[in-house]
Amino acid sequence: MFLGIDIGTSAVKAVIAPARGKVIASADAPLSIDSPYALWREQNPEDWWTATQKACARLKARAPQEWSSIRAIGLSGQMHGAVVLGQDYRPLRPAILWNDGRATKECRIIEEEVANLAQIAGVRALPGLTAPKILWLKREEPSLYAAIARILLPKDFVRLQMTGEFATDMADAAGTLWLDEGKRQWSEAICAASATDSGWLPGLHEGSEQTGQLSRQAAEALGLRTGIPVAAGGGDTSAGAVGIGAVSDGDTFLSLGTSGQFYISDETYRPSPKSYVHAFAHAVPGRWCRMGAMLNGASPLAWFASVSGADIPALIAEAMAARLDRVPLFLPYLAGERSPHNDPYIRGGFMGLETTTTRGEMARAVIDAIAYSFCDARDIVAAAGGTADRAMAIGGGMRSDLVVQTLSDALGMTLTRNIGAHTGPAYGAARLAAVMEGALSLDDLTEKPPVETVFEPDEAETGRHAQRLQTYRRLYQALAPLARTA
Repeated sequence: MFLGIDIGTSAVKAVIAPARGKVIASADAPLSIDSPYALWREQNPEDWWTATQKACARLKARAPQEWSSIRAIGLSGQMHGAVVLGQDYRPLRPAILWNDGRATKECRIIEEEVANLAQIAGVRALPGLTAPKILWLKREEPSLYAAIARILLPKDFVRLQMTGEFATDMADAAGTLWLDEGKRQWSEAICAASATDSGWLPGLHEGSEQTGQLSRQAAEALGLRTGIPVAAGGGDTSAGAVGIGAVSDGDTFLSLGTSGQFYISDETYRPSPKSYVHAFAHAVPGRWCRMGAMLNGASPLAWFASVSGADIPALIAEAMAARLDRVPLFLPYLAGERSPHNDPYIRGGFMGLETTTTRGEMARAVIDAIAYSFCDARDIVAAAGGTADRAMAIGGGMRSDLVVQTLSDALGMTLTRNIGAHTGPAYGAARLAAVMEGALSLDDLTEKPPVETVFEPDEAETGRHAQRLQTYRRLYQALAPLARTA
């Protein structure tokens, strides 16, 4: 058996899975985000390790026999987070997360310093990426910056607690802005432009390579045996790709968790320097990807559930009964947006509310907006040469038939939901651990789980969404200047 652990934004998720076949058991432990100022999003790294122990304890209780037979561990996690450590290897401050928007000035500085930045790093400088955050720390928290001894990504902080090793994988490193994507090594030029000593950065590994063994102390905390090998794993999106076999050229999927991604796997590195398409290294050796990445995936629906006093299943039931001619428009940009706008200032909002507007109609508007953000991502990836008429749907947000059908209708694409698709990154991490141990080959990772449900677009609905999408885009263009001024 293999253990996959995903350090998510809203929760740590863990699964036990065999090398081949279905996930045996899964468990999670919730996390919270702090936002002390506008544009700021932070988490305490120690909370990730605490939540990992909780998730693993629940998993052990659910499948004690399988837990005792775990052969290897793989890690996945939220990308881009800046975890800065001092000489004692403890966090100097809360981690600055992927959806943090404070480092906009630093992005301009880095782009001015490195003329061919996007060609090297696979994407233009964005405030959510890791490198601009370090330059921000130098400017805004200089005494703390002077104390930096190491920099890690979220899952790699958990790796440090497990093994004592400083390591990361290519796919997670790809999202830092420091990686030379084509050469799969740290770029000294980008490090220099972002005031980063490359000696602070972890060692680079392919996702299926070993990065240490479970220490005695960590083994006791997790209820496992000492010495279990730990694979490099992958950043959450590419680990999710491994979980559903999206590693061959042209394999396409939509991932809907706290954030969202429209992802196409590539056999060569194909940057698009003038757009906000992300051309990143895959968690599998010799593979890359192109994706549109949205900061607001299913999180707007979770937000609306929290403020409307209904749980998500109840909201979806009400949304299904909503009158389609009375559904308002919603902008889902609760945390700004990355693809296609690179706009940390824009925020969410409803347009077209009436005294008769129901909660179900508002929920339907939120679901529509999730689909329209994927339309934006699809279009910029297509402009960069990545086209598809069929894709897999993964992530916890894809559990709802209404959500997946709305995506299919709005995109005009056939979508498939495969068995176990909601376990995505954690299962992908377990599969990478299986490759490390020799229980799977890299070729085996092309194998896809059986299809559970196929969603075909409804032509009438596709036409209705096309009209609403035009207004949705005009609404963003009208409000963006106001948001920047505010």
